[in-house]
Amino acid sequence: MMIYIGNVAIERTAALAPMAGVADRAYRIVCREHGAAYAVSEMISAKGLCYSDRKTEELCTVDDREHPYALQLFGDDPRFCAEAAKRLADFGPDIIDINMGCPVPKVAGNGSGCALMKDIPRAAEIVSAVVKAVELPVTVKIRAGWDADSINAPEMAHACEDSGAAAVTVHGRTRTQMYHGSADLDVIRRVKERVGIPVIGNGDITTPEQAKAMYDITGCDLVMIGRGSYGDPWIFERVKHYLETGEILPPPTVQERLSEMLRQTEMAVGFKGERLAMAEARRQCAFYIRGMKGAASFRGRCGSLSSLADLHALAAEIADGTEI
Repeated sequence: MMIYIGNVAIERTAALAPMAGVADRAYRIVCREHGAAYAVSEMISAKGLCYSDRKTEELCTVDDREHPYALQLFGDDPRFCAEAAKRLADFGPDIIDINMGCPVPKVAGNGSGCALMKDIPRAAEIVSAVVKAVELPVTVKIRAGWDADSINAPEMAHACEDSGAAAVTVHGRTRTQMYHGSADLDVIRRVKERVGIPVIGNGDITTPEQAKAMYDITGCDLVMIGRGSYGDPWIFERVKHYLETGEILPPPTVQERLSEMLRQTEMAVGFKGERLAMAEARRQCAFYIRGMKGAASFRGRCGSLSSLADLHALAAEIADGTEI
């Protein structure tokens, strides 16, 4: 079964969430190859892009293996967001996504991200400006609200729809929850009841059964997996298989996990260079080896990885007699 965001067809299984510092190009490609129906880039600063920040532009590169794919921008000024969207469109994404759900202080504290949940008129103005600036479908990612006393995702989603958004993604937590507590599926359900555009549900999906439950409880059009994919890109093919057959696929073997860890890291090194890629890989490699024999010790060593040679040596040691 397919859903459509504008004219972009997406398989109704599970998508990969945008995650700053995690869902880079190598990670997204690996997840797409394991069945992620759709992926969204790391956040890109509208002002950074407009001021031609070199680091910002590096986040915009789209690999042919990633389609259907969205580039995600954040900002608090409609003019900058519109200009940034035009520049993002030149990189060849299928969709432009606007982040209005990031809770971290350096984003929300500057009026962007989840701060826009407190200013729906301004959020609507940003969406309208971006929609007018590009011919691509424009989507918005939001949260349940700023805090427990201001759950306004249905109103926010409705305003985004009225401003031309082609879909909305809802993370079922408030800004004050950050990533703690449980995602509120009822909020996602109420958003789905309020708008006519596709709704993507996000939060707390770590198993195929949870993905199906989100579909069943909220009526959402697509589910999105973020932290549940850490070290486990196979979750996307497990979700797909479960939705199609009701059966749970077996987990990957130790060798499969190590091989994919190495392949993803090697790909990242090719994209970014060894120094930066290995610094960012330390956290991701630790997730790949969770649950293995001796994992606590090996995870500690992940924190000091500085070269591919280090990682290959560590993987060889883990493979030598390691069992899940």
